[in-house]
Amino acid sequence: MLSQKLRGHYAYFGATGNGRCLTSVHHKVVRIWHYWLNRRAQRRDLSWPRFKRITVNIPLPRPVVVRSIYRSAAKP
Repeated sequence: MLSQKLRGHYAYFGATGNGRCLTSVHHKVVRIWHYWLNRRAQRRDLSWPRFKRITVNIPLPRPVVVRSIYRSAAKP
């Protein structure tokens, strides 16, 4: 579900010039995802190396620019 939400966010906001902001959103989502997975256990034992192993099996989509504002402006 989280991957679907991110893909939708990238599709909506993925215009030219938003690459840095999309990367920032991706970084924050990864940090929040780690936080909430860590809260699920009674002990706080989800370290970053273990979390990275989880993200290999369940990867989040990387941010992409899906449309160019220059291409649509160039068409008459």
